[in-house]
Amino acid sequence: MVMKTMPAGEFKAKCLSLMDEVNEQRSEIVITKRGRPVAKIVPAEGGPRDIFGCMQGTATLHGDIVAPAAALSDWEQQV
Repeated sequence: MVMKTMPAGEFKAKCLSLMDEVNEQRSEIVITKRGRPVAKIVPAEGGPRDIFGCMQGTATLHGDIVAPAAALSDWEQQV
């Protein structure tokens, strides 16, 4: 990906169209002031994830999840 560089004055004049360009082309623009980089315009990440279902697909089941983990005899006290 080629990063575009432009002076702050030019960015100010074309700001809205450049934001559209960054979003559509998924490109980056470095804004300079007196030849030195001061800011970078990058495409925004996806929106915030919904809390419901956000962990979907992250767990796996191994064996019977209802049965006890140990035999009942292991829990009984030896007197």
